[in-house]
Parts: sequence; structure tokens; C-alpha cells
Amino acid sequence: MKRTISAMVGKGSVNHNSRKFKAANVDGERTDQNIDYCNEDIKAVYHELFDDALERYNAKQTREGRKISDYYEKIHSGKQEKPFHEAILQIGDKDNMGATTENGKLAKQVLDEYFRDFQERNPSLRVFSAHLHMDEATPHLHIDFVPFTTGSKRGLDTRVSLKQALATLGFKGGTRGMTEWNQWVQ
Repeated sequence: MKRTISAMVGKGSVNHNSRKFKAANVDGERTDQNIDYCNEDIKAVYHELFDDALERYNAKQTREGRKISDYYEKIHSGKQEKPFHEAILQIGDKDNMGATTENGKLAKQVLDEYFRDFQERNPSLRVFSAHLHMDEATPHLHIDFVPFTTGSKRGLDTRVSLKQALATLGFKGGTRGMTEWNQWVQ
């Protein structure tokens, strides 16, 4: 029997993904079947990724007004880049891959295997939060990551950029429907 694999862009609700709060569609009796791979503080990840580049950038600035005191806050309050992105992956739907069925267990196994080497396959997408949910109708995987690029000539030499992070993975923008993101998802 054929199954579809869907990858969606999520809004990125880390508190929901880590079950700090439970939506109405969550079956609390099955929450213990979820897999929490990682749940790091995003600000700590920003410090890890960007503090050295920020220090180099600020050292070159001759005007105080151009210095950046907190790179996370600059990205968070800016309009050019999002602080992080979320991919949600699911196999099938509740009718053919329901979480409480044998097919649901198979979906859990496949999604778990997919995530295990995700960071290795995508080194420019720094995962800080990842959760496999079995307590909703269909098993699905939330992967929250900070996309970054190195060697930039303008601004910080290491900075947030989804487009450039995906380009380093070999995905170049094409038509409106074949963006770097769409190519990466496929």
C-alpha cells in the first residue's frame, strides 16, 4: 500500500513540541510514547554559533551605533530572517498510519531513523529542538533548527540565513515553486 510523506513548514512552538503545554488534540495517556531528541535553549545555541563572529564584527566597527550587542535579539526583532525554522514530517494520515496501529509503529520507526542522522546530513541547520509525537492522531516529527552560513563577506562572517544554509547543502533557487526550501524538502 502506498503512503505519502509530507513535510510542512511549522510555526515553531517549542513549548507545544516539548509538551510544556498540551493542545486539545493531544492524548495525554500516550505522551510517554513520544521521543524527545533534544530541547536546547535557543539563546545558548545562538551564543555557540555566533558569539565569535559577533566579536569579530564588533571589533571592526568604528561607530558605536553599528555594534550589535545581542545577535539573537537583532534577528528576533528584525524582518529579514526568522530566529529559527521548523520542519514537520509525517508519513500517511490518521486513516492509514494512525498512531495506535501497527502502521503507526512503523511510521515511528521510519521517522526515528530519519532523524538519527539528520544533523550529519544537514550540518548548516543546527537542530536545537526535536520531538517525535505519538500522542496525536498520526505520528509526526518536529525539527526546529537555526540555519546558518559561514564565510559571509558582509555583516557577521557567520550569520543566520536559510537561503545560504540550504545553498551550502547544494540547493540553489530556481523557479518560484522550486525554492531552496522546496528542493530540500523533496
